[in-house]
Amino acid sequence: MSNSCGECCTKINNISFTAGKQLILDNISLHIHCGTITAIIGKNGAGKSTLLRAILGEIKHEGNIVFRGNDKKEKKIKIGYVPQKINVENSPMSVYDMAASFCSNKPVFLMKDKKLYDEIKEHLKEFGAEELIDSKVSRLSGGELQRVMMGIATIPYPDLLILDEPISGMDKNGKEQFYSNINQLKENHDLAVILVSHDFDYVRKYADKVVMIDKKIVAEGTPEEVFRSQIFIDTFGNI
Repeated sequence: MSNSCGECCTKINNISFTAGKQLILDNISLHIHCGTITAIIGKNGAGKSTLLRAILGEIKHEGNIVFRGNDKKEKKIKIGYVPQKINVENSPMSVYDMAASFCSNKPVFLMKDKKLYDEIKEHLKEFGAEELIDSKVSRLSGGELQRVMMGIATIPYPDLLILDEPISGMDKNGKEQFYSNINQLKENHDLAVILVSHDFDYVRKYADKVVMIDKKIVAEGTPEEVFRSQIFIDTFGNI
């Protein structure tokens, strides 16, 4: 792996994690350019979610993460995150309430800030979710909620956007719109995307790079290169 980078990039260096005596992640290194989608794949228990938690700083791990902007200077990385699931079943919040709570120190339930409301609504347009701003989050469909969460995760636009199996439970139209939104994000904004997914058809269509892990990296390359590898075929079969 090259140590030089001509554009903004995130370097994930030698990430290892052990729980008790069990090795969960073994020396994983990734080099991720802005403007790209990197899909992380692997069988259940391979360490995908643990890797995301390490990148997010939720667990103590070996190794480090370095981000350099277009000026090639090292900076603190801004990360946006869309989890696989979020429990909003009984939440009284509207989409505006949820978004405002992420980007304002003001008590959002006391008074609606019109300027902030307009800014959030404009931002949600990019995800086809502006008309949902007054909706209760508990009443959103799976696809609507994920579009809203994408909007919230990109206020402000991060350097790295992490998506953990974001389309589970969506219908085909919802999946297509969601991946289209991801593609537009990476093309229109200076950010990189890490996506954990089992939807190999969408990975093939949208990912620039695929990394297959099983505690360590066992295959890496373009979608076709990884899908043709023997380790992938042995694990998932021919697709």
